[in-house]
Amino acid sequence: MKSKQGDILFKNYGIAPTFELEKVYTRKQHIPTMQDILFDFISKYISLTDEEKNAILSLDLFHSVKKGTILLKEGQKSKSSYFVLKGCIRTYYILDYEEKTTAFYTEMEVLTPPCVINKTPSDYYVSCIEDTILTISNSDMEAEVNSKFPKFETMCRILSEELLAKQRMDFDEFKNSSPEERYLNLMQKRPDLIQRVPQHQLASFLGIKPQSLSRLRARIVDKNKG
Repeated sequence: MKSKQGDILFKNYGIAPTFELEKVYTRKQHIPTMQDILFDFISKYISLTDEEKNAILSLDLFHSVKKGTILLKEGQKSKSSYFVLKGCIRTYYILDYEEKTTAFYTEMEVLTPPCVINKTPSDYYVSCIEDTILTISNSDMEAEVNSKFPKFETMCRILSEELLAKQRMDFDEFKNSSPEERYLNLMQKRPDLIQRVPQHQLASFLGIKPQSLSRLRARIVDKNKG
């Protein structure tokens, strides 16, 4: 049987109403919500029941934050952890009135500042360099959820171990590489950052001055031409 939409297309444009064409009109396109994205991430570690999903949603985790917002300042104490659903946040400290960028966190990345774990004042700042949607949880929330659903504690432990291992690998790689090698590594592993991050912050992250980054980029372009 032909669909109504197919008949119209056939009459007006000479397009045959095939089964595939009908699917285009009848299929409802699902656009993931921020909740979907969070639950998909969690499902990589544990399976969730509806009760557990509702418990997470009841915590009011989701926050929309404007570009330039400082989430954490040096010297502040905090219990908050951040999971980026959309956007980008940056960690940095200030030395001799100059910002020194230490890391960028984009979609599907988690940041638990060391001050949260150590219960000490923060050594650095955390700020949004784009309009960002993230979840903000704290140790009190986590303790409440873990007490009701012990599997979350297992997930948190696995996630913490993964993050610690990644941080160690990133640090070792950074320490043993030149600025050009760091940039090439960034191009390979996180090319989006090169377009999304201001040049002076990217240069700071690589451990060089903005002028040096411009020369480095030009040198790489010349090599690729050759």
